[in-house]
Amino acid sequence: MRHLKKGKKFHRRKGQRKALFKSLLNNLIVKEKIETTEAKSKEIKKMAEKLITIGKKQNLSSLRLLLSRLSKKAALKVYYELSPRYQNRNGGFTRVIKSRTRKNDGAKMAIIEFV
Repeated sequence: MRHLKKGKKFHRRKGQRKALFKSLLNNLIVKEKIETTEAKSKEIKKMAEKLITIGKKQNLSSLRLLLSRLSKKAALKVYYELSPRYQNRNGGFTRVIKSRTRKNDGAKMAIIEFV
């Protein structure tokens, strides 16, 4: 049973996994649309939704929290562009669209983008 065990490990240690998610989130925020594996896109969807919700508060502490979790460029984009865009929306800021299977290893791919 997987009680109190949320998220996937992706065969990586904690530091490597954290760096992978940070990189994917930064790319998603800056480009607003990326293609990655289905499992990774589902994991970063949760994180991206929470970051947008933090940015919607529009106060100094939320900006500092975003800066600690993302790169400066991505954090400022969340705070000044994305969060005001979704101010009247209660959730569901991203969508995951299943796209294809990767020819190399047969992994299921998905496109994650902001609504």
